[in-house]
Amino acid sequence: MTMSNASHDKPAMDPALLAKLTGGLGDRGRVAKICSSFGEIYSEFFPDVIKSETGLEVTVNYLGCEIGYKNHLIDDLSANVTLVDATLRNWSQNITLACGNGFVITLMEHLLGATADTIEEPAERLLSIIETDLAVMVFDKIAKVLRSAVNAPGGFEPSLSAPHALEMRARPPEDRPDEFAAAINMSITLAGIVSEFSLIVPQTALLKTKVTAPKPKRQTGQSAEWTEQLGDQVRRSHVTLEAKIRLQDLTLRTISKLMVGDVIPFHDSGDVRVEVSANSKELYVCEFGRSGENYMVRVKDTMNSDDELIRHLMN
Repeated sequence: MTMSNASHDKPAMDPALLAKLTGGLGDRGRVAKICSSFGEIYSEFFPDVIKSETGLEVTVNYLGCEIGYKNHLIDDLSANVTLVDATLRNWSQNITLACGNGFVITLMEHLLGATADTIEEPAERLLSIIETDLAVMVFDKIAKVLRSAVNAPGGFEPSLSAPHALEMRARPPEDRPDEFAAAINMSITLAGIVSEFSLIVPQTALLKTKVTAPKPKRQTGQSAEWTEQLGDQVRRSHVTLEAKIRLQDLTLRTISKLMVGDVIPFHDSGDVRVEVSANSKELYVCEFGRSGENYMVRVKDTMNSDDELIRHLMN
């Protein structure tokens, strides 16, 4: 006669019930109320933060919250977002912040001198390197408001990972248990362009938090400094240039018989005209020549002003 092992026969406790018993899952209404408090804080204070740093007016509105497993909530985000992983000592080690790429792109255009009437709805695309640098600043401000709202013991600063596209997010190990969390979703509008940002926070942190309004601070007047820093980053960025030279017209018969070593003359008989472009944007008209052992082009004319050239290259 064989006896069964009672411990093996005992079914595992339901994850949701276990989370409720250990403070990792709260009543839906209670969680929604806490999320709403965060929404009120960001709606009131985040526009002031952006205004003090950039001089630009934005509007923030709370859109509501989603509740579920943290990884599922992140997977449900729009593909057109950039993420950072964040920790705040004495509050949570597993925070994820998400910001719509459209806001960062629109903010970049404004900081580079574009006016509201010239800015169109941004295309859904990944951020450029310079835009990702700007996203670092945006996420820093989102995290600073979070830190002020939760008032975690010790007054520690948030720690943020490098921004990364949703599609580049490292998948968590399958054997790591997921946490119940809430996605706090907000819209942010700049010059009529509406985007979104979100905080995805484990309920273990939310349920122990009393959200408090940050203390008002005098505006720092950092707009010029921030814009100057951004402009300097832009001007130090490396750009790949392309030069196009028109060649002499040939018949299809001649082209089909070209062999290795054959020569095709330039179209121009005097100074050879070269059109230089980057990112498919024409930048300069040049002439072709030679300097010592190196071939080169000499700039003869520009297509646009300096600011227009920079804005072209950012798109």
